[in-house]
Formats: sequence, structure tokens, C-alpha cells
Amino acid sequence: MHELAITEAIVTEVCEHVGEAHVRRVVVEIGRLAAVVPEAVQFCFELASTGTPVEGAALEIIDIPARGNCRQCGKSIELGDSFIGTCGECGGIDLEIVSGQELRIRSVEVV
Repeated sequence: MHELAITEAIVTEVCEHVGEAHVRRVVVEIGRLAAVVPEAVQFCFELASTGTPVEGAALEIIDIPARGNCRQCGKSIELGDSFIGTCGECGGIDLEIVSGQELRIRSVEVV
């Protein structure tokens, strides 16, 4: 389960930025193509934050949909949960991924 390592990295990063300030809330963006299960990150958060300034903080996860642009016709389309997709306008398969691969800390609220 690589989500535990990812969650530990999130907690470590937050702790490095807030010092000893108590964290109330952490907001994380996870794209659908990031190969990370949001529910697993949520599950691991309490364990990873124990004994740190992040302990007891709420974790909010923002789901970022997968979107791509068709290189043939330029249309923007929503993709499924994989890289496989075709343009509904022209049927093209040459798609540029423009969102859905995100995995980042968006904000941290401290007391």
C-alpha cells in the first residue's frame, strides 16, 4: 500500500512548513490518474499524523477529474479513470492529458 508512504510524506511536508504550530485542517488534491486511492490516504492519515503537530487535524481530499485535449480537433474532453479515451467529436486518440495527475497539498489551516 503506497498510500501510507504518500500520506507520511504529506504529513512530513506539512510539519516542515508549520513548525510546532497545531494544524487544524489539511487540504490535498488527488487526481483520478494519480494512481492513489483517496480513501486509503484518508484511512492512513490518523496513523501517519500521530505524535506530530498534524495529529487531530481534518483531512479534506479534493478529487480532480481527468481531462484531456484532442490534438486532432482541439476539443477538451473528460477522461475516465485511465489514460484510454477517444475524442467524442472526431474519434481521435491522440490526447494531451491536462488534469487528473495531480497529487499536491493545496492548503493547511493552523490554529
